[in-house]
Amino acid sequence: MRIMPVGDSMTIGSCGDFTWRYRLWQHLRATHDGPFRLVGPRAALHDTAADAATSQRYGDPAFPPDARRHLAGWGEGWLHMAPLIGDAVRAHRADTLLVSLGLIDLGFYTDAAQTAANVREFLTAARRAAPRVRAVLLPVLANSRAADDPEFAAECARFNALLAETAATLTTPASPFLLAPAPAPWDLAHHTYDGTHPSPAGEHALAAAFAGTLHSAWGVGGPYAQAPAPEYAAG
Repeated sequence: MRIMPVGDSMTIGSCGDFTWRYRLWQHLRATHDGPFRLVGPRAALHDTAADAATSQRYGDPAFPPDARRHLAGWGEGWLHMAPLIGDAVRAHRADTLLVSLGLIDLGFYTDAAQTAANVREFLTAARRAAPRVRAVLLPVLANSRAADDPEFAAECARFNALLAETAATLTTPASPFLLAPAPAPWDLAHHTYDGTHPSPAGEHALAAAFAGTLHSAWGVGGPYAQAPAPEYAAG
């Protein structure tokens, strides 16, 4: 398996984060009985002081450099990734995409309908690059803005409905596109450190959402054991 994590700031992470990518890598190392690699054109975390993806200061320095690969960027959404995904899939021979995008689109760039159109463009380009590619898509998770702004919360809900519809319309037996269940409950006080970005508990919850779908749909790995070690729980 060649797994490409694709996402925004919740996926790339920032200096000192473990990231859900790391949590998933740990999980698959423990439960998957076949070879796998995390792949992608990028490997860094976002350095908020420099406002650039230049940091390698992961929460676990032993996270191997070749397992840090991804296609994620701070402030990037479906709008930005749709033009990149075809070349990335082709160059890195990705066969499985784990995608967490949409919040930044809805917050700054596009409404639900246009964001869904960009999802279609993204998935079509990925399949054109690899006809048997498969993907797990995470719904947009409500953040503190959604909690305080009913109109924005409604737009997030509209997009999630369109995301499910788009995935169902485009999925095929040879190239399935599946919607992962949102982590439940998603508690902003517990699962984020600022109302949006995942805390250590949130990283585990995101990894568990992807891992659960990989296991239930395709027999990849096993049930996710969310039991962070004490140093991880401390963040």
